[in-house]
Amino acid sequence: MYADEGAGGGSYTDDGVGGGGSGWGAGFPPPAPKPRSRRGGLVAAILVAALVAGGIGGGLGYTLAENNDSSDSSTTVTASDSGGSVQRDADTIAGVAQQALPSTVTIEAESSSGEGGTGTGFVFDKEGHILTNNHVVADAVDGGKLTATFPDGKKYDAEVVGHAAGYDVAVIKLNDAPSNLKPLTLGNSDQVAVGDSTIAIGAPFGLSNTVTTGIISAKDRPVASSDGTGSNASYMSALQTDASINPGNSGGPLLDAQGNVIGINSAIQSSGSSASGQSGSIGLGFAIPINQAKYVAQELIETGEPVYAKIGASVSLEETTDGAKITEEGASGSDPIESGGPADDAGLEPGDIITKLDDTVIDSGPTLIGEIWTHKPGDKVKITYERDGKSRTADLTLGSRVGDS
Repeated sequence: MYADEGAGGGSYTDDGVGGGGSGWGAGFPPPAPKPRSRRGGLVAAILVAALVAGGIGGGLGYTLAENNDSSDSSTTVTASDSGGSVQRDADTIAGVAQQALPSTVTIEAESSSGEGGTGTGFVFDKEGHILTNNHVVADAVDGGKLTATFPDGKKYDAEVVGHAAGYDVAVIKLNDAPSNLKPLTLGNSDQVAVGDSTIAIGAPFGLSNTVTTGIISAKDRPVASSDGTGSNASYMSALQTDASINPGNSGGPLLDAQGNVIGINSAIQSSGSSASGQSGSIGLGFAIPINQAKYVAQELIETGEPVYAKIGASVSLEETTDGAKITEEGASGSDPIESGGPADDAGLEPGDIITKLDDTVIDSGPTLIGEIWTHKPGDKVKITYERDGKSRTADLTLGSRVGDS
């Protein structure tokens, strides 16, 4: 995820986010909290190194040409000064990028202490709402500062409208938003297939307006992460892509071949760290499906608070492939099954191991939570579970919880 979590135990009660960490993947944060002057210095140093290398190359080229000129023979090459006009269809990668880039922004979030990071967002509606990740704006939630910069260089101050730590989704709004905003078209993430082409836009390592491509390499991938503070956890049943995604891509759009948004780039799996101390892409990126993100964003715009579906039971977060076990004891010694809640009404008991939700195989607590959160409160689902070695099923209607706490 966007913050590395060690494998661990603990439990999660879907009345409130909590419990121990989970080892489901490793992700990336927005650039590590550092004073901006230090981060800017690093970027500048990298760019200067690149320019110096270019200067050396140019010098060598000039020397060789000068030596060539001293010879007795010479060759004159005449080249056409025009290659003709270049036309790019709208459904090409270049065409999609040309249409989508003007509706993406680079977000800078700064806490009241002056620390922060960089992420990405995209235009959600004409009123100036920008959709992004919760962990991108977390530094600016309590008295911090937010800015959003478009590819044309225009920068706007912004405010957090609402954020959902569990979903890792946030909505910000531009102050004095321009009247010509063009929201990106939202696709249908339920119809995405493995092998579909993907296009990711973001600001990897601060390099704004970067476009990368790949495919959908898997669907319904369970991903769990923390917000970097350890106080909240997020869970998603993610779209997996091999499009290059790095720190700074967080919150940016994952597009299909037609330019429709199918997900929000949120996390990566990484095998190590770069010279800057941050993990880089190895071709395993994860995006929040846009159908889920759209629902969350609409709730945040309307009420300022997220709404979560729940079964009303505490489940173990230990790594396992057997299923999601309802704990014997809830958080702080509470009852692991909410009295009168969905799980209670369906006859579930402490110690039951949930192995399926509808047709989705459940191999762990995080997988169950992520799958539940792809649904809305009031949805009817079928739970398959094991008790005393026997498989059973139960129908239940998902309840709701408002807010992250």
